[in-house]
Amino acid sequence: MTIKASRLRLLLGDQLNASHSWFREQDDDTLYVIAELHQEASYVPHHVQKVCAFFAAMSAFAQALQQAGHRVLHLTLDDTAQCPDLPALITHLIEQHGVSAFEYQLPDEYRLRDQLSVFASSLAIPSNAVESEHFYLSDQEIPRDFKQGKRHRMEAFYRKMRVRFDVLMEGDNPEGGQWNYDADNRNKLKAKDIDDVPEPLLFGNDVTDILARIERHEIKVIGQSESNLLWPITRTQANELLAFFCQHCLPNFGRFQDAMTGQTDDEGKRKQWSLYHSRLSFALNSKILSPQHVVDMAVYHYQTRPDDISLAQVEGFVRQIIGWREFIRGIYWANMPDYASLNSLSAKRDLPSWFWTGNTNMACMKHAIQQSLDYAYAHHIQRLMITGNFCLISGIAPEQVDEWYLGIYIDAIEWVELPNTRGMSQFADGGIVGSKAYAASGNYVKKMSDYCGNCHYKVAKTTEDDACPLNALYWHFMDKHQDDFGGNPRTKMVYANWNKKTDEQQGLVLERAERVLKGIEGL
Repeated sequence: MTIKASRLRLLLGDQLNASHSWFREQDDDTLYVIAELHQEASYVPHHVQKVCAFFAAMSAFAQALQQAGHRVLHLTLDDTAQCPDLPALITHLIEQHGVSAFEYQLPDEYRLRDQLSVFASSLAIPSNAVESEHFYLSDQEIPRDFKQGKRHRMEAFYRKMRVRFDVLMEGDNPEGGQWNYDADNRNKLKAKDIDDVPEPLLFGNDVTDILARIERHEIKVIGQSESNLLWPITRTQANELLAFFCQHCLPNFGRFQDAMTGQTDDEGKRKQWSLYHSRLSFALNSKILSPQHVVDMAVYHYQTRPDDISLAQVEGFVRQIIGWREFIRGIYWANMPDYASLNSLSAKRDLPSWFWTGNTNMACMKHAIQQSLDYAYAHHIQRLMITGNFCLISGIAPEQVDEWYLGIYIDAIEWVELPNTRGMSQFADGGIVGSKAYAASGNYVKKMSDYCGNCHYKVAKTTEDDACPLNALYWHFMDKHQDDFGGNPRTKMVYANWNKKTDEQQGLVLERAERVLKGIEGL
């Protein structure tokens, strides 16, 4: 017999916030629903570890709520298979439990927020949407700082956030006299640094049953599956990872946050994928951890361990959370839904098939893609300046780039993925997010990594058949888009160097680029 409930509250897979005001009181007449859905598992081909992580975290959160005395209905794919979408499931549950009021937290993806808004407005019973109570800025505050179509700059926003929330401040001034230590945080990992890189803290969450469900329901997934999931799925585990980061990684986080290496691994150690990064993005984006808690803990360690952690290290980390993460969210909500169709550079080429396999002779791309397939993770420079840069200077269609990023990364939810990819990485938004296109030749990869040393291609060459493809592609991209970027002060020197070349020299470079693009599947 189904037990009736007067109120149904929906919890999505990225709304696992145990501190939400909903949970301050117990009410046996309120039913919380957490459900695995084909709709959410299939809107793009997701990495199998991403699906497992969300489903496992949802299950763990449901158990935690039950243990706290709340009434919870946790549904798996087996239970929801007959429901074509989320509204169909809720409709069924409302009828089944005799529900007289429906409530939900505002989704952080436009498609879900729109879907639930339309559905709620059609109900004959009262409905109510509330904030997720996760971010520094509430939904209502976003329009104060972000306007549709307007070009915004993160640095100005970041400074306002530091002042407002009193983070690393001395009165009205930034601690140490500088807002930004980015210039100090661009070190390459040298040979002597490799042994000091910490082995990552990994978890062993058994997801055997989830993998079986994924296969049973024919959910299309990508990437390497693991029966013991290494990602944190509970608040306890996420806090362990946060403590590990603060203790072992934060002392060198800023210094090496842009560095990349392919030299740290052997048969017993797998650490080049993690380096000094926190790997907290899944726990943050599923709302297991709050950004304020993460920032507070990092600042606490900096303040109590001044001999270990310099200001430059903690500022670089704080900027990612209180600055970039909140900034990107503001950009997303100020510009959706139109933002998802922007293509200012008219990029149209198909994504190479090897993005799904890692089978390429380009060492930098092979490392970044294979790591993404193995761990559902790559750090921000690998995403922006390796895979993202290749897509940008090759003219890959932004909707295909979006789908790849949204599917392959464990932390990828559209609000954070879309502005980072279509805006920051691909410049498809025409400069709403960034002041320039983040295009680079092979020289950048050589500067920030050791990928080039064993590559099939030669980073010092440009026009030869064995030349690094990035070199000719970079100049081809800049030449093609001179009208777009020629007046930008940040690229003035680039065009000055290009225009110094003779017509013959330019022609050889562009011919090499055309050969690369024609044979892009075989790189």
